Amino acid sequence: MSALDAIYRVPAIPSTPTKVLASGFTECGGGMAANASVAVARLGGDACYWGRVGADALGDRILAELAGDGVNVAGVRRIAGCISPSAAILVDDHGERLVCAYNDPALDTDPSWLPLETLAHCQAVLADVRWPEGSAAVFDAATRHGIPTVFDGDVGPREALLDLAQRASHVVFSQPGLMHATGCTLPEQGLAAIADAVRGVVGVTLGADGFLWREGGAERRTRAPRVKVVDTLAAGDVWHGAFTLALAERQDVASASRFANAAAALKCSRSGGRRGAPRRDEVAAMLAGASSAPNGN
Repeated sequence: MSALDAIYRVPAIPSTPTKVLASGFTECGGGMAANASVAVARLGGDACYWGRVGADALGDRILAELAGDGVNVAGVRRIAGCISPSAAILVDDHGERLVCAYNDPALDTDPSWLPLETLAHCQAVLADVRWPEGSAAVFDAATRHGIPTVFDGDVGPREALLDLAQRASHVVFSQPGLMHATGCTLPEQGLAAIADAVRGVVGVTLGADGFLWREGGAERRTRAPRVKVVDTLAAGDVWHGAFTLALAERQDVASASRFANAAAALKCSRSGGRRGAPRRDEVAAMLAGASSAPNGN
């Protein structure tokens, strides 16, 4: 999914109906897959985004911004009579966020137009639960070509989460997504509960606590670098983009997750949603610093 985000800085996220005066405002592109595509491009990868937007002025802005960040948008479908996706987002003084998103029901779910034959030239693919029909088609086609497939398992319909998890070689849930899919409150329990239902690696991103995953029946973890959190918006998307790029470069899961942890940490230290996605040299510098520190991970 790609969207336009309106981001408001507020002292705290309200828990009751009220009026809030924002201390800052910005607009930038958003959406899980689109954010991940930008992260890949900034990290030096060749990113192609496939998705749908309306044939409207908002869609023009969304695609122009993606293209400006170096993302190939030739595989985007424009849908007449559809309002392009958008979101209003509150970010508080602790960097946490509240997202109110709108996806027009007229956003066609038919995946038959996807240029699946071009996947033969890709090194890895990433898809999420926001468009299950499209994600399923991409995963199945990529699997036929022997390409690593990464599923971003954020909160969505449970049936779609479980179906797409079975189609991907690398399944990475958010904590809420894993809880929704398995009914387990503890990440360790959730991974154990779903491990037999997936065919490859299954893991969960834990924010400041890094990445926990199961591989070959064993549980493993990579720690996240410590940063002062300014804005967590798009951090998970940056993580998934960086992880997928690392897999495309034939890094193993441990190395790929350390790379992704560093990219997401750097993003959290900056405001503005995906505008805070880091460059490759910045991630390399953070990883070099972590490896030289005592007990660095």
